[in-house]
Amino acid sequence: MLDSSYIGKWFHVQSYKHDGSLHRTWDSAMIVDVTDDYIVIASTCNKVVEADGRHWYTREPAVSVFFFNDWFNFIAMFKDDEIMYYCNIASPSLIDKNCIKYIDYDLDLKLLPNKSIIQLDSKEYEFHRKKYVYSDELDYVIKGANEYAKELMRRGGFPFDDALMRDYYAKYLVIKENQEKNIIK
Repeated sequence: MLDSSYIGKWFHVQSYKHDGSLHRTWDSAMIVDVTDDYIVIASTCNKVVEADGRHWYTREPAVSVFFFNDWFNFIAMFKDDEIMYYCNIASPSLIDKNCIKYIDYDLDLKLLPNKSIIQLDSKEYEFHRKKYVYSDELDYVIKGANEYAKELMRRGGFPFDDALMRDYYAKYLVIKENQEKNIIK
């Protein structure tokens, strides 16, 4: 299991589909916190590669929280003075060497700065549920995780604490600057 000695290390993120095929990868992001329940990473302009080889770069600084036991992960995206949260309904994350891995189950949520919640990709979920033949039990877990994530968004608190997400990002910038200074020396 990871511990605080991993803070400042760079990890990759890999997202898979239910059949085990690679869905999307994110280039390196820095670990800024780790507990028994989750890992927090931060990045600025991150390269994202799609399964078909197309790539793009994230536009906003971000802090992501990957849970080891819950069926979702969250991204806090910093846009000007506001934070927008994006939730992927996904399998619990696991660590494999220097990579965070999970299965993406398509249902996504957005929490806007005004605290309104938007459900995304319901049609994509239904398409993949049939294509990959999700069991009734898996469908129940995924839909339950979606409702639980909405409840967390409504309640606020971790991981929807804007001040904490800003602190994580500030911590990332300090560690990154120190790493860059050490490279120059």
